[in-house]
Amino acid sequence: MSQTPASTSDRSDRSLDEAYEAWSSAAAAVLAKSRRSTVEELPAGAEELLSTTTPDGLRIRPLYTRKDEVPESGLPGAFPFVRGADPDRDVALGWRVTERFGDDDTPAEDVNNALLEALSNGASGLWLSLGAGLSADDLPAVLDGVYLDLIPVTLEAGADGITAARALLAARANAVAAPAAAESTSATITSLGLSPLTAAFSGRPGVDAAEATALAVDVPAGVRTFRVDGTDFATAGADNGLEIALIVAAAVTHLRDLTAAGSSAADALRQITFAVAADDDQFATIAKFRALRKIWARVAEVLGAPEAGAAITHGVTDLSMQSQRDPWVNMLRTTIAAFGAGVGGADQVTVLGFDAAIPAERRTSSATFSRRIARNTQLLLLEESNIGRVLDPAGGSWFVESLTDDLASNAWTVFAEIEAAGGYRAALRSGWIADRVGASLSRRDESVAHRRTSVTGVNEFPNLDERPLGGDVADTTDLPHGSPRLARVGRAYEELRDRSDAVLAQTGRRPSVLMLPLGPVAEHNGRTTFIANLLAAGGITAVNPGPLTADGIAAAVADAGTPIAVVCGTKQRYADDGAAALAAARAAGLSTVLLAGPDKEWPDGDDRPDASLRVGIDAVATLTGLLEKLTHEPAGATS
Repeated sequence: MSQTPASTSDRSDRSLDEAYEAWSSAAAAVLAKSRRSTVEELPAGAEELLSTTTPDGLRIRPLYTRKDEVPESGLPGAFPFVRGADPDRDVALGWRVTERFGDDDTPAEDVNNALLEALSNGASGLWLSLGAGLSADDLPAVLDGVYLDLIPVTLEAGADGITAARALLAARANAVAAPAAAESTSATITSLGLSPLTAAFSGRPGVDAAEATALAVDVPAGVRTFRVDGTDFATAGADNGLEIALIVAAAVTHLRDLTAAGSSAADALRQITFAVAADDDQFATIAKFRALRKIWARVAEVLGAPEAGAAITHGVTDLSMQSQRDPWVNMLRTTIAAFGAGVGGADQVTVLGFDAAIPAERRTSSATFSRRIARNTQLLLLEESNIGRVLDPAGGSWFVESLTDDLASNAWTVFAEIEAAGGYRAALRSGWIADRVGASLSRRDESVAHRRTSVTGVNEFPNLDERPLGGDVADTTDLPHGSPRLARVGRAYEELRDRSDAVLAQTGRRPSVLMLPLGPVAEHNGRTTFIANLLAAGGITAVNPGPLTADGIAAAVADAGTPIAVVCGTKQRYADDGAAALAAARAAGLSTVLLAGPDKEWPDGDDRPDASLRVGIDAVATLTGLLEKLTHEPAGATS
């Protein structure tokens, strides 16, 4: 008797269920062993215990299987465009390596030399910033020798955007064509870079939206007027779903303006490009670009122009993820971000310099070095890792496809709320957008403060010996890629580091805390390392005199010259020697004695440490309090 396809599918599902149950049982056994309990004593199943929740509220399961498979989403360049906007992408070129120029007062001729050199060394797109040193009148000189039919150019000109846009259109009309003609594609689109709606939120200078709409009605083919800039929201703290929802809402508002001005739906859709923040959460970044294209295609479908629903995206590494401290780590962050944007199908990618979060006058590396590293980050991904040779390489991954769908559903729900509130402009005027972004920022800041979110070199593994930046710079937003709402992830810790640097400059010594290690090194090393790492995140030096007994604490306190100490040891050591050590520390004149580890590990008694330093505390609040005491109390002061 032959087997029907349905019975084959049923058998496959049963086999998959059995395999998943086997994995769950094995995972539960491992979890129980690590917790020194039994499987029956676990508070939940293995999947629930191993699942995580994203800042968007999405649940990431530990294992995805064929049962999570979603319907195929078509080919790249075809509706619904989840797999990419460009069906004709040159796989030898990959996405466009877009380099930014004009953020300083370099003369137009020198900018032209620099960008021509960049184009000859791997760059394949240009992003021009006007206002710092360049004006609209400089565009012909800046773009001299650039084949504008081959190289996509994006403008950012702030309040002078209309004038600059007209100048770029004129330069484009008068430009010399490349020796070998090429058909205009998604990869060669010129963006006039006008972003009045997102700039109205972030506080960046912008243009009048009505003027921009009037300009857009008459621009030639291959040019798009509006650049809906998601980095305005992401760098202010918006999570991925909220960023997508807000840029789609802003873009839909532009569509309404354009159609009201006489454009067809298809023409209006072809007047918009998107800037999207790419951060160091690799899979979330991949899914974000794919989810945006899915939603935008749905918007186009509702408008009756699905063929025009390809979202043209420019991935920009997220400035808010970059640190001022240990900035070399930013090279790793931007590499992951560029990888995510490229794999996610971005049409262009810009990697900001590793020192982009540091004010220009405080940087220690040359602009040329920083620019070259940023460019080569992408070139290594494209030319050595060959990532651009496959369109949508993550397509078909059960996890990535599921995450894409979940993120798109999340963003669509928020977009619907914005529409219900009257649309983007109404939501902006009412403060709805600011409130939602602020709430997202608060959740992120709380996670960073409790060190659930790690920022290497800042709240984990900080280097107190690195060169001080000088001055109060952690909260600055006056950066070439910044905006008044810029809120960097690690800024709270870096503000503490700024305070520590100021103390160092005034006294020649950083604030310090004495550690009181009890027992042999093998016992206390884990906790002394944890405490030193935690304190350094706030700019505080941990003084470690080595293993101590109660008799040696007075001398250690005298040598350290600090009013605060941390007792470090094991639970058993605290039971054996803790009371005597604490009494000796009090007698030596310390105003504050802290415990390394949970409070419950300290034995019962009349005297206890003043507080505990442990995993999960609000490290920012704790370190702020310690710095206050260290900078206002003399060494050896008693409480």
